[in-house]
Amino acid sequence: MNASLNPFSSASATANDDPFVGNTSNNTEPDLVIALKDVVAVLGNFPALAGVSITVQRGEIVLLKGPNGAGKTTLLRLCAGLLPVERGAATILGFDLVTQRQLVRPHVGLLGHQNGLYLDLSVRENVEFWGRTVGASAHEIAGAMSRMGVSGRLADVGVRKLSAGQKRRTSLACLVARRAQVWLLDEPHAGLDAAGRDELDATLGQAANSGATILVASHELERAGGLATRSVDVVAGQAITDSNESQGTE
Repeated sequence: MNASLNPFSSASATANDDPFVGNTSNNTEPDLVIALKDVVAVLGNFPALAGVSITVQRGEIVLLKGPNGAGKTTLLRLCAGLLPVERGAATILGFDLVTQRQLVRPHVGLLGHQNGLYLDLSVRENVEFWGRTVGASAHEIAGAMSRMGVSGRLADVGVRKLSAGQKRRTSLACLVARRAQVWLLDEPHAGLDAAGRDELDATLGQAANSGATILVASHELERAGGLATRSVDVVAGQAITDSNESQGTE
C-alpha cells in the first residue's frame, strides 16, 4: 500500500462523540500542538529542511506556501513522524520527534500526492479499514463516506475502477474516518471537481472547529488562503515568514 494517506496501520485511539477528532495525546500544553525549533532534516546528503522554526496552536489551519522543492512536503512528513530530526527540537502533541516519533503516528493523518488506497478493495472496504484503526463505528464510517460523496452506488465499487476525483474523495473519507488530531495535507484539492473542493473546505473548517490542527501545503493560494487562519512561506528548507492573516493570491 502507498503510505501517502496514512501509513499507520497500527494506529489506535479512543473514540469519542466528535466526528472529526480523537482525544488521545501526550500533550501537557493542549493548545500548543506543533513546536519546531531550528529543525534540520536530511534526505540523502541534502538538508531538505535547514533550520525550520514554527509553532501551531490547536484548531489552526496553516497554509504552507512556497515553490516546488522548497521543503513543504518534507515538513509535512517530518510532522507525521516519517522522517528523523537531524538537529533541532520538535514536538507534536507533546511527543518528542527526536525520541518518540513512532508514538506520534497514531495521532496524525497524512494525505500526500498519492491517494494511499488499496486498489483491490472497494471504497467502503478502504474507509472501513482506516476507520477501524481508531475504533470508528459503522455509523461514523458511513458518515465519512457520505460527507465526501462516495456513499451510495460508489460504496461497493473497486477503487481501481474509480476516476481520479473519486479516488481523491475516497482518500479524504478515510482521513475523516480516522479522526486524527493533526491533519497534514499536501495539495488536497488536486483531482477534485468544484463540488468536491467546496465539500473539502467545509470539512476542514468543521474539523478545525472541533479542535483538529491542520497544515495544508498548496499552490492554490486563493482557495487555500481563504480557508487558512494564517500562512507560512517555506523557501529553501526554511520557514521565512509567519503571517497571522490569511493570504489570497500573490
